[in-house]
Amino acid sequence: MILYPAIDLKDGQCVRVVRGDLATATVFNNDPAAQAKVWAAAGFDWLHVIDLNGSVAGRAINSEAIEAILKSVSIPVQLGGGIRTLADVEGWIEAGVSRVILGTAAVRNPDLVKAAARRWPEQIAVSVDVRKGEVAVQGWTENSGLDAITVARRFEDEGVSALIVTDIDRDGALMGFDIDVFGGIADSVKIPVIAAGGMATVDDIVRLTARPGTPIAGAVLGRALYAGTIMPIEALAAAA
Repeated sequence: MILYPAIDLKDGQCVRVVRGDLATATVFNNDPAAQAKVWAAAGFDWLHVIDLNGSVAGRAINSEAIEAILKSVSIPVQLGGGIRTLADVEGWIEAGVSRVILGTAAVRNPDLVKAAARRWPEQIAVSVDVRKGEVAVQGWTENSGLDAITVARRFEDEGVSALIVTDIDRDGALMGFDIDVFGGIADSVKIPVIAAGGMATVDDIVRLTARPGTPIAGAVLGRALYAGTIMPIEALAAAA
């Protein structure tokens, strides 16, 4: 299982929020590039970077911070937030992003996601953000009326490299993973699932890896990593 430490960007800073509410933001580092170096030095193989402002605005807001992160580390970066067009995707891939995450576009413009996946095989991921059983869009400010499996199945056999499934109801709250949220989707589609939202302790990683059924391909580490309830060396050992 691959672990993805999260760097969520708001107003140029590295923050954590609770259940996607930007008003709850806690700043953990004023220098996101420096934070990226910390996680790379800790032994992580990927970074998960989200432009929170961009998710709501529908366009890149924290470009300067993202570009600084890309220049600061050699490990691959997956990026989401405000990416709505093929030109947006192309721009970030050319800038050095290894995997582009499409969320709102996956609901509102699935043909765009399919076109991107054909053009950049294995470099496109779909974000499936679930609140009370429904997929949320536009920085989690709107509900789509669609369930997660319906959205996920749109992209079967389309070249999408991963589904990043976020449990919004637990995100940033250190409540522990609801394994069934991720497992139900993993068992329903062939696209690898990356779990996000609620990780609290290393036990969440252990339970995720021990779950019967289709293996979960990865997990995003957020507040627990910043708050110190999970130490990088323990997390990486559990995932291995």
